[in-house]
Amino acid sequence: MSTTELTIVRPDDWHLHLRDGPQLASVVGFTAQRFGRAIIMPNLNPPITTTPQALAYKARILGALPAATAFEPLMTLYLTDNTTPEIIADAVASEAVYGVKLYPAGATTNSDSGVTDLALCAPALETMAELGLPLLVHGEVVDDAVDIFDREQVFVETVLAPLLQRYPDLRVVLEHITTRQAVEFVRAAGGNVAATITPQHLMFNRNALLAGGLRPHNYCLPVLKAERHRQAVVEAATDDHPRFFLGTDSAPHAVSAKENACGCAGIFSAHAGIELYAEAFAAVGRLSRLEAFASLRGADFYKLARNTETITLEREDWRVPDALDFGTELLVPFRAGETMHWRLRRETRSG
Repeated sequence: MSTTELTIVRPDDWHLHLRDGPQLASVVGFTAQRFGRAIIMPNLNPPITTTPQALAYKARILGALPAATAFEPLMTLYLTDNTTPEIIADAVASEAVYGVKLYPAGATTNSDSGVTDLALCAPALETMAELGLPLLVHGEVVDDAVDIFDREQVFVETVLAPLLQRYPDLRVVLEHITTRQAVEFVRAAGGNVAATITPQHLMFNRNALLAGGLRPHNYCLPVLKAERHRQAVVEAATDDHPRFFLGTDSAPHAVSAKENACGCAGIFSAHAGIELYAEAFAAVGRLSRLEAFASLRGADFYKLARNTETITLEREDWRVPDALDFGTELLVPFRAGETMHWRLRRETRSG
């Protein structure tokens, strides 16, 4: 008999982009409706590089929430060539910063201020390892000689593996993994290495980007990969391994920024942030494992208490809107115009 209703501990999103200003106000409610907490990416323009900046951004996020919303943004800093041990120590002392994001310079949206040479970050990385502050990694090399479909694998082999040899106690989250090699690396690593997985990399392979024409709203980085890699990522998400967990990488862009000669990388999925995962898990007959992936493992890795509230998903068809408001413009959400089969029905709050 098929499941028609599923109640789980309220999930968390361990990788989220919210933007700022009116755009922030347009999208934050989607996440707050579904998730208790979210790791907030720092790649604003200019980026969030200090704890005071992170605290100010957190205040703006809280100010943009719909009324009577219980949602906690977990802030991060943007690693640069100039990040100092003092910046790291201040972040840890604040108890409001939960990680530092490594963007190789030029790897993705708003990464131009990112790291040009990890050797320049050695003092900061040593302090992070000592104090237990996680490094959140966009795992792609930036090298025109490396095929774009191979950049994650090459990063894992040539950058991440040596980094962990140099700093064996450094806590690392390899974000939005897309390849069999990344899955195998995390499985083989110690308990200080984990990975997030997005809905698009569970549901789509690179045909969804290129077959029948270029699909800009399915373009993200790391780029969608071959079917064999998608299957490896699905297996990682839906098995019992404790160090793979939910991170939507929901990344809103206006239609004008996506539908042009050089469209931005990023997929907005917050409108169905948990429902998409329910579909992906149900598709392989592992819906019973969704709670661990979405609600338990991430909190455990970040050494936070698990949420006590619950949410309920119901098997019910609904149509994803063709577009949503995004500040003064519109955005096209993931799977726009398509029929979803799971819907967030209600929530139960403790206390």
